Amino acid sequence: MASITRPRRVGPGGRSPAARQLTQALERLLRAGRVFTEISVREIIEDAGVARATFYTCFGDKSELLLVLTDGLRRRLLDLARAWDPAAGEDGAERFTRFFRQVIAIHRDHYAVLSALRELASYDAAVNDFYTADLEEFEQAVYDTLVEQQRARATTPGLDPAAASRVIVWGGAQAIAHHIRVDDGAGDAAFARELGQIWWHGAYRRPPRIAQTESTDGIHDGLHRRTAQKDETPP
Repeated sequence: MASITRPRRVGPGGRSPAARQLTQALERLLRAGRVFTEISVREIIEDAGVARATFYTCFGDKSELLLVLTDGLRRRLLDLARAWDPAAGEDGAERFTRFFRQVIAIHRDHYAVLSALRELASYDAAVNDFYTADLEEFEQAVYDTLVEQQRARATTPGLDPAAASRVIVWGGAQAIAHHIRVDDGAGDAAFARELGQIWWHGAYRRPPRIAQTESTDGIHDGLHRRTAQKDETPP
């Protein structure tokens, strides 16, 4: 695995009362349905009730303000990911399901803010590095646990930990973002359950390749026998 990129952390201004007023103002505007790129600094400072000079004392620009606003959310999500332990002693699929229900709840509650971050990351390389750093760290953590599971012979040696960790982390992030866009919340429990089952049984407890081969051969043999019997049936 390649070394992970560390996110740019916010400075002291991100913790001041004025900075909190500004981040709260930006979140209110985003929750009201405003597009981040169309929100001006003037609107933010008017909503926050602070002077323009105060804004630039706390932040270099509104992109930095958005990064500060999302930093806490990113750390909450990463803390959940770091807490994952495949050897915790209970059904892994059920634990993954609970994990994803928490992740989906955070994403849904802060959908407007996280959507703005994804929008900005699509054309700002520095923001993209900030946005993807935690996913890279989560990918590394998943990779490490998959390697440990292979060493413990809990999953098949035929698994490629690097490819599997990339698929389930980055694919999962995209799937969650799409699910929240198209689902009103009624399908969250089912979606979390399917993600849990797919991650656990698809990687952490994937059947050995020989079992897969035998199963596939058995299906082919069964189809062959049924075809032969059909051909031998007299008209």
